[in-house]
Amino acid sequence: MDLTPAELTLLGLLVERPRHGYELEEVITARGSREWTEIGFSSIYYLLAKLRDRGLVEEVGEPNARRGRARKVFGPTADGRRACARAAEAAVAELRPVFPPVLVGLANEPAIPPDRLRAALHRRADAVAAKITELRAAAAAQPHAPRFARAIFDFSLAQLEAEQRWLSAYRAEVTTTPDQEDGRP
Repeated sequence: MDLTPAELTLLGLLVERPRHGYELEEVITARGSREWTEIGFSSIYYLLAKLRDRGLVEEVGEPNARRGRARKVFGPTADGRRACARAAEAAVAELRPVFPPVLVGLANEPAIPPDRLRAALHRRADAVAAKITELRAAAAAQPHAPRFARAIFDFSLAQLEAEQRWLSAYRAEVTTTPDQEDGRP
């Protein structure tokens, strides 16, 4: 049974402990999960319904009443726990291709005028630096986060810092070494 990254994210949060939709949103936001999976606030209840229909989650206990409104609390079924464990193990173990748009842009670099390329690389470097600052602040705001949550921040920061080093070197190369018009060395 294949799970999308968004389904696995929600299911994993429910394996941690039963939660209602709004609490899932709070944890997703606090942990920066939207940086690595496509899950919007409006899709949480849709995904919970899909997981419920597949027999992976169920309503547990009495709904929580907050501010006069009952909230359904969901937890994993036994099948949901097993599916989460299998999918999470595969996600950790298997190297899967990613398709970053920056590579498509670089593949088409000859179409970009040199001054615009330098400006685009500069904007990207600024965005990467801002994201590093943002992630460091988010990680620091959660000093008692579970080990796996800290690992997610660390992994994301390591990737961004590696891109920052690459960008610095490539920007220097683009600035000092003009490329052939036809793309050949």
